[in-house]
Amino acid sequence: MKKYTIKTSKQQDLSIDYAEHLNPEQYAAVTAGAGPSLVIAGAGSGKTRVVTYRVAYLIENGARPSEIMLLTFTNKAAKEMLHRIEPLIKGGTRKVAGGTFHSIGNMILRKYGEAVGIAPGFTILDREDSKSLMESCIADMKLRKDKMFPKANVILNIISYAVGIEQSMTYVIDEKHPHLAEYSEEIENLKKLYDHKKRQMLHMDFEDLLFFWKELLVRSPEIRQNLSQQYKNILVDEYQDTNKIQAEIIDLMASSHKNLMVVGDDSQAIYSFRGACFDNIIEFPERYPETTVFKLTTNYRSTEEILNLANESISYNSRQFSKTLNALGRSGARPALVPLKNGYQQAEFVSQRILEMIDEGIPMREIAVLYRSHFQSMDLQMELTRKRIPYEIRSGLRFFEQAHIKDIISFLRSVLNPQDEISWGRILKLTPGIGGVSAKKIWEKLRTSDRPAETAGSDEFINNIPKRGRDSWESFRSIINTLTDSIMEIPAEAIRAILISGYENHLKGTYENYEDRKEDIEQLANYAAGFNSAEEFLSDLALLSSLQSEDIDEPEDHEDSIVLSTIHRAKGLEWSRVFLIGLFDGGMPSARAMEDLDQEEEERRVFYVALTRAKDELYLCYPVMDNRWYDGAVIKRPSIFIQELDNKSYEQWAVDEY
Repeated sequence: MKKYTIKTSKQQDLSIDYAEHLNPEQYAAVTAGAGPSLVIAGAGSGKTRVVTYRVAYLIENGARPSEIMLLTFTNKAAKEMLHRIEPLIKGGTRKVAGGTFHSIGNMILRKYGEAVGIAPGFTILDREDSKSLMESCIADMKLRKDKMFPKANVILNIISYAVGIEQSMTYVIDEKHPHLAEYSEEIENLKKLYDHKKRQMLHMDFEDLLFFWKELLVRSPEIRQNLSQQYKNILVDEYQDTNKIQAEIIDLMASSHKNLMVVGDDSQAIYSFRGACFDNIIEFPERYPETTVFKLTTNYRSTEEILNLANESISYNSRQFSKTLNALGRSGARPALVPLKNGYQQAEFVSQRILEMIDEGIPMREIAVLYRSHFQSMDLQMELTRKRIPYEIRSGLRFFEQAHIKDIISFLRSVLNPQDEISWGRILKLTPGIGGVSAKKIWEKLRTSDRPAETAGSDEFINNIPKRGRDSWESFRSIINTLTDSIMEIPAEAIRAILISGYENHLKGTYENYEDRKEDIEQLANYAAGFNSAEEFLSDLALLSSLQSEDIDEPEDHEDSIVLSTIHRAKGLEWSRVFLIGLFDGGMPSARAMEDLDQEEEERRVFYVALTRAKDELYLCYPVMDNRWYDGAVIKRPSIFIQELDNKSYEQWAVDEY
């Protein structure tokens, strides 16, 4: 057979003046020789620029585009990088294998998967498809008879985490979900059935794409060698976010040549809760002793004063590649440390200062409020709504739009207004075994009663419940029977009663992040403590919801709204003005994190990520009093991350009321 090769057109001379387009640190990384390289890219230091110019440099120096693999964490990032490379190389990027780990795994398994028993015609399940299949498996094994057995999404999250860190399901349950330990055996068997059904139907989920990609490389040395020779240059973006299986796949793919450049920032490694492995980046030079380490420390984003504070904070971490970010001489105001009386005053200060910034001509899209946990934004959301300041939430739904908050409010409304069919329908369907049709029939029975809550909680009513839902009905009855007339006069107590009399069990079985959702409900109770009755409380919420539904709060293009976000969701973004709220001891970092040095250092990295989002002004806010309705007012110290800072690195503000 005669072989014919289409040659890639080559430039006569290098067409890019790399020294002109890159600073000296970037230039050194881009023009590095063969072998392993680790690029420690500080916040705002032009990481994407280095990756794109590195691909261009490789192609201009003789590498075929088809020999380059660029791994990213989103397809959007890969497309953006290749789009930036295109004008540099003019057509040379079409054959670069650029994409996410999952998309590249899919490409490889389509071609070589039969070596590990994967037919090339497999279909990929998206998250909803996986959920449907898992629900089918749960139904086949009749596991939802137990009202506490976790739902499909929780099981899928456990599987995903286990594959990523290469541990057993039992290990993950014991470490991350101890409340599900009694179901370990059933969950293991459920995963076996789920895997069997996938293979039977020629399906692959996202975790399979990684698992079988690695299996292929391990079990077939010949294919591993071929792939490693095919992709002679491998680049990995955001390497600090890789998990164990991803790092091992990369090592296997680069095994024959070690022409591997990984780019990331150890100081921004904040996703261990998703399975990201900090050791991947911090121990890279140990795995590859011939590694050349490059550091990008010129920050193009923030003022010198903001960077001084960020540099000082991260210096307290022991496990890191030490570096000092430099601001190119751009100066501004020192970050402001703002102690506030309580969460309400914190919300008032932030919203008033935002109005002042808007009056000064700062675009709303250049203002952000960041926080460690979503529940910390509740008071602020309500205050912004009252002041008619439009906002966009990047950390999830608006507080009162969340399913678990709606559930709690529906319980209260159904008792206060016995004819509230919408609320009754919602809470009835929380019971396993009761769907929409059954809930409608049950409601038709209840609506004829003068006191539906008492009727629903009676022993006699059980005969109206479908047999498949009777085992779970007791939990529903327990909640309803708790909501007596007297407790409804104390809305915070009523909310707490709903939680502890059965709804917490629902959270545990339904949501992987049930502790965060429980904290949301506690925060709702804190707010409710300011009202004299559940009726007064619900009326206030209804008025706020009405304000939130107005067009001013829902800008179509988000150009005319400020941003509210958790710090984790804000990574990679930047704003001119940034407020960090809830910076008290126990809130940032959490008390749990302080029990373990690795967790404490990761929390400090979270703080560092938050600091380095700000370009021009930074406000560090914390409430001095934490009002918990069941504990009363507790005096809080500022976060230890603030306490350890030199007070010269910030300016303390004193807030008065008049």
